[in-house]
Amino acid sequence: VQLQAFGGGLVQAGGSLRLSCTVSGGTVSLYSMAWFRQAPGKEREFVSVVKRNGDMTYYADSVKGRFTISRDNVKNTVYLQMNSLNTEDTAIYYCAAGARLITSSLRLNNAYDYWGQGTLVTVSS
Repeated sequence: VQLQAFGGGLVQAGGSLRLSCTVSGGTVSLYSMAWFRQAPGKEREFVSVVKRNGDMTYYADSVKGRFTISRDNVKNTVYLQMNSLNTEDTAIYYCAAGARLITSSLRLNNAYDYWGQGTLVTVSS
């Protein structure tokens, strides 16, 4: 299974970006699909996840109400729509796939089986 994330770029504060993560060698509907991010000098942190079964979604408090995760099973792709971006959202964003995750582990980066290469999001003030 390979994941490829893209869609990052430079945006002004208050702007929007949509990240995409395409899955090859696997079926996106069979995985819990998540986004994590890592800012300079900081540890990787959970952003959002859509569960394997159904479409339950979870968000970090810092992005709740601004970011929306979605999944297109036909395109085998997961999206992260990011609105009202601020400078604290600047980071490398990674997508991840986990095959058999329980709810309590969805926010843990070491619970995921596969990772994409990351895409850089830079928000300028």
